Amino acid sequence: MFKNNKTVKLDPNSTDTLIGEGSIFEGKITSGAGVRIEGHIIGDIECEGDVTVGEKGDVKSNNIIARNVIIAGVVNGNVQARQKLSITSKGKLYGNISAVSLSIEEGSTFEGTSRMEGGSEPSAPIAVKESAAAAEPSSSAPDNHQKQENGATPYKAW
Repeated sequence: MFKNNKTVKLDPNSTDTLIGEGSIFEGKITSGAGVRIEGHIIGDIECEGDVTVGEKGDVKSNNIIARNVIIAGVVNGNVQARQKLSITSKGKLYGNISAVSLSIEEGSTFEGTSRMEGGSEPSAPIAVKESAAAAEPSSSAPDNHQKQENGATPYKAW
């Protein structure tokens, strides 16, 4: 009599979850569509669609994984975008990123490491690692470690 056998298919192009301004959410969010954050979240986010952190949004997370991620607020944590990651001029990201495409506007803040992926699926969670080969220049590579007159190294080639 009350049986409901309908299967609901969410559209990853739509936003079905909104954490509004003044709201606080603690825990893991998993969504088949998009998520917009204007409030405060403490926890991980896994999303088939897009994640948008609005100007008033504040996220503290180990990992945000989504198709596209737009940051106009503050994010403390790692971000993995299967396609594009955008940090607007008012956005602040403190964490490592992995994306196919990256856009960082002038005036934004980004502190962390970035890795550009070639496919549509992110690799394993981001971990900062440096191999011995990356730490030492090869003999066939140009010497980008020449000292300036004041003894400082101008830049390091990775």
